[in-house]
Amino acid sequence: MDFESLLSDIRSREDYAGQIHNLSRLPEREAMYGQLGIDLNPTVQSILDGLGIDRLYQHQTQAIEATLSGENVVVVSGTASGKTLCYVVPLAQHIYERPTSRALLVYPTKALAQDQLRKLGEFGAGEAFRAATYDGDTPRNQRRRIKRECQVVLTNPDMLHIGILPYHHTWAEFFRNLDYVVLDEVHTYRGVFGSHTANVIRRLRRIAAKYGANPRFVACSATIGNPGELFGELTGLPARVIDEDGAPQGRRFFMLWQPPVVKQATGQRRSASLEAAELLCEMVRKGVRCIVFVLARRVAELILRYAREQLEEEGLADRVMAYRGGYLPAERREIERQLFEGELLGVVSTTALEVGVDIGGLDAAILTGYPGTIASTWQQIGRAGRAQGDSLAALVTLPGGVHRYLLEHPEYLLDRDAERVRIDPRNRYILAGHLACAAYEQPLEDVDVALFGDEMEDILQVLGDPSSREDSRLPYVTKRTRWYWVDPDIYPAAEINLRSTAGQAYSIVLEKTGDKLGTVDADSALRTVHEGAIYLHAGESYLVERLDLEERTAWARKTRARYYTEPTMVSQMKVVSWQEEGTVPGGAPCRLGELWTSPRKSRASAKCAR
Repeated sequence: MDFESLLSDIRSREDYAGQIHNLSRLPEREAMYGQLGIDLNPTVQSILDGLGIDRLYQHQTQAIEATLSGENVVVVSGTASGKTLCYVVPLAQHIYERPTSRALLVYPTKALAQDQLRKLGEFGAGEAFRAATYDGDTPRNQRRRIKRECQVVLTNPDMLHIGILPYHHTWAEFFRNLDYVVLDEVHTYRGVFGSHTANVIRRLRRIAAKYGANPRFVACSATIGNPGELFGELTGLPARVIDEDGAPQGRRFFMLWQPPVVKQATGQRRSASLEAAELLCEMVRKGVRCIVFVLARRVAELILRYAREQLEEEGLADRVMAYRGGYLPAERREIERQLFEGELLGVVSTTALEVGVDIGGLDAAILTGYPGTIASTWQQIGRAGRAQGDSLAALVTLPGGVHRYLLEHPEYLLDRDAERVRIDPRNRYILAGHLACAAYEQPLEDVDVALFGDEMEDILQVLGDPSSREDSRLPYVTKRTRWYWVDPDIYPAAEINLRSTAGQAYSIVLEKTGDKLGTVDADSALRTVHEGAIYLHAGESYLVERLDLEERTAWARKTRARYYTEPTMVSQMKVVSWQEEGTVPGGAPCRLGELWTSPRKSRASAKCAR
């Protein structure tokens, strides 16, 4: 695609109002190849030959050699740089040489696990060795066979936590032969989710050791500032960091796009959603395959609606679609397929497509608002670009100080290193729950301090004290020679959600047919699918007639309403007292004190869809 001509066409439009605030042309990067210093198994080599892979990138050869030599490895490289080969080649090599070998592949989402299972098929999965996903969508009648027969199991941290480790005795043969654990997309394991996952991995290492296994770990990540440190916090192990990306990259056009002023008196600018929709339409009309990233699910639906309205007369409305959480799994798989096969020219997505589900080659990425970190910005931008072909990226700015700063200082995005990912697996509230889970899985001993830290004993003392619990006179654990879980009928893992404390999601069901339309998180259900709410789904509007709190179901019907509803959140805060005063690096004053916050109140308001 000739993006110079495309940009020239945009500038020549009658409605162009100088939206391109900054345009940078990032040069292409040549591939850096490496030479393997070891011989691959003939079967593995023939598979690579059959895939047309006659040379490996430098980061791939380094990762394969390090893994096969027994090192723990973390690979850091850009989107579409071939990270999968870094662990699939040594994994396949090991299985072909020792068929009893087992591997556990952990992905942050079920969709990514399904996508990677398809790629494993290219290396013999389903024929030379057996592989399967094991998650909440796995039919129960297949689970026993997977435990007994599969050499490679693909799962997510949630299922590992709640459905595998507590039942490790049913996985005894698998754990006994566990040689590899792969942690993909580790940059997504940040904050509370990452802190929970780190404790799940420690529990995994503990159970593997019980069966005599000491698996090596291979992690893959997009660019972050502290890959080795993050790997250590996640696993409790050292690793070799391989962060020199050898994959080629085409020339990239990156522009900051500022919506034009529509009210001179107030300085109000045009909606960023409308601007993003028009940019998407421009790409679709030119045959440019494009992804639009947004910060909220509702915005994804609005941009889809705006784009379809503009493309309707040209017969292109069905070539764009939205993609977000809340869609049914089958719906998301179908959208992924249509993207991969080129049936769709454009997709509007939340961060659900930021991680590496294979959706084929895209040419352009439009970011509707700064995603919050430099790492996420380049991860989203990196979804566009095919090998050494040119690509286009645009950041459509929103109102507010952060975006004004980026407009004035584009070098912040272009020149600065990616942020460091922070987690705290030793957080007492998080660690306490996982110590309870660990005691349920097998009694805790003093040697487990090496996994869980020096505070383990103190936390167990609290868990073993009946007075520390308001809901029961029984303790969680008790100590004889070791710490034991008290009641085998209570299942502690079920009480810990690695990602949310909101509980079971609500279903959205069509009144006339009873068909399930989608789902919504419990913590937002009362704000988004209350009675009278307009719910947007796949570019259509649905009116919620009633919300059944006991059944956790919203009953809706299709409507032609030209408006949507949006909750308005109101809260109040005031300082009760100051306790400490000081300064932060740079000299800015700071204070530590007690803050009173009122309960949040919300009310729904309706807005025009245009």
